[in-house]
Amino acid sequence: MKLLRLRRVLMMCAVSISVGCGHGVINPSGSPVARNLILIIGDGMDDQQISIARSYLAGADGKLNIDHMPVRAAVRVQTISERKPHTPLYVADSANSATAIATGVVTSRGRVATQAGSGRRLTTLLERARKAGMGTGVVTTASVTDATPASFVSHVRHRSCEGPEQMSGVARLGTISPACEDERVVNGGPGSIAEQIAGGTADIILGGGAAIFSQRLDGDSRTVAELAEDGGIQVVFNEKDLKNVRRERPVLGLFAAKELPVKLVGESNKTAEKVRYHPNGGLQDSVPFRCVNNPEFEAAPSLATMTKTALDILSARAQQGFVLVVESASIDKQAHARRPCGHIGEVSQLNEAVALAVHSARQNGHTLVVVTADHGQAAQLLPSVSQISESAVSGYSPGYFAELTTREGGVMGVSYATSDSRFMEEHTGVQVPLYAYGRGARALPTFLTQVELYRELIAYLSLDETD
Repeated sequence: MKLLRLRRVLMMCAVSISVGCGHGVINPSGSPVARNLILIIGDGMDDQQISIARSYLAGADGKLNIDHMPVRAAVRVQTISERKPHTPLYVADSANSATAIATGVVTSRGRVATQAGSGRRLTTLLERARKAGMGTGVVTTASVTDATPASFVSHVRHRSCEGPEQMSGVARLGTISPACEDERVVNGGPGSIAEQIAGGTADIILGGGAAIFSQRLDGDSRTVAELAEDGGIQVVFNEKDLKNVRRERPVLGLFAAKELPVKLVGESNKTAEKVRYHPNGGLQDSVPFRCVNNPEFEAAPSLATMTKTALDILSARAQQGFVLVVESASIDKQAHARRPCGHIGEVSQLNEAVALAVHSARQNGHTLVVVTADHGQAAQLLPSVSQISESAVSGYSPGYFAELTTREGGVMGVSYATSDSRFMEEHTGVQVPLYAYGRGARALPTFLTQVELYRELIAYLSLDETD
């Protein structure tokens, strides 16, 4: 029955979206009305990702929920060098780009709410909201310790320092990530990302990461999850227990060892393949495939379910308003792995979360919904047969390529060509879209940097920026 009600809300919100605008709101008593912010981040969700997902999910003439949002802008992604903080870089990672949105400070790749060079901790949007008495929440399909959610609720030198066991550095793709020795608890620091979350950094945090929270504390026999429970946080590991949480106490939901299962996969688990072309054009030995439901998806709550739970709890208990950050994380992760159905399904999850956010904003009337991305990702919508090869000249896109059979019976080509590594694709430096709905939406500029986005959100919420 609950699932049926949720589907009705999603369908209703998908039909049409109107807007409320304006900044100052006063209730009949003369005091300010509490404002809410729902910030939805599609990790790696640039216009290419949206175009691919829209074409597959809604058809050539169809639209997604974000397409009905009345305000649209573009956001410049910002990054600087760690060794030369005044030197810009042009391609971000999730840690530094999320930090720019969360703190209004441009930092270097890998840093989580800390300043390039100095390592100074940067006050986040959620921390300012909590200081003002607002409710706060984070929902993600990644581990809750992953770079984007971590940048709103923790401070470490490097994103790899997710749990106590990672504080001395982690081997990845043949290199060792920077250690976070200064942040270790035994050295007087705040601890790993998970330890900081366990210390109580938000009212509700939902996602994956159970494996990280099962680690033993630095200099303590307890696990990180036990630290959270000892501090009064309700730690739950499945959807059944999530339904039974007490709304007056903080909640930490950990529904997978790492990230949550994706919604869609390629039939027979097909992914993009290394390009091999016939001399006259077209992929050699390639068979177009469809996306199918992932049987593992039902093992954890969906992004929509987690978002609805967070909204219900925050709406009920946050008398001074709330800030909720929602991340659809595997757009990025699946594009890295060249899995088109994975990132299409993740955009579908974001689309459902948008419907719930807009529905909540309609009911409340004093809520701003902002949908954006942290950075661009690999994946381009290209002809399945090169238009160049249809002429007398041979031509093709290098890299990895997938052909998807769409609902209209067409063949959609998805190209990945940012890296010749067999491991993964790269991020790109493209600007990312922003969509907005609700009170204050019309006041947003049509083009802004990530730092300017932070300032717009702070201004909308009337939060104090002094530290």
